[in-house]
Amino acid sequence: MTTTDTRPAPRTSTQKTRTQETRHEHSWATESRHATSAGYVVYVRCTACGSHRVDLQGHRELPPAPLTRVVGGAS
Repeated sequence: MTTTDTRPAPRTSTQKTRTQETRHEHSWATESRHATSAGYVVYVRCTACGSHRVDLQGHRELPPAPLTRVVGGAS
């Protein structure tokens, strides 16, 4: 029997990719907050991985909305 007569063994990996290792639900903590004409600009950091993001809170009673993508994090 030759190798053309058999199916190749599936290649699976037990290692996680970097994206899978760092993917989690962020728990944002406010580092600073500044009043602007558009509302409050809030600088936040994830307490688990250290990633940063900038949010805009239009009114004190509204939840902040992200202005930027997540930047940084644990490597």
